[in-house]
Amino acid sequence: VKTKRKFYPNLQLQKFYIPEEDRWITLKVSTSAIKTINKIGISEAINRFMKKGYL
Repeated sequence: VKTKRKFYPNLQLQKFYIPEEDRWITLKVSTSAIKTINKIGISEAINRFMKKGYL
């Protein structure tokens, strides 16, 4: 009998600087989300994540 394997996201605590608000925020995000944030910027990423209901 095989045990069902579970796959978990690679979550990291990461600090991001928001220049519009002149403050730092700490988010628990996956490594793929970190890549997305680095690519499009934290402000645009927050807007997209809020639209999708992640934040």
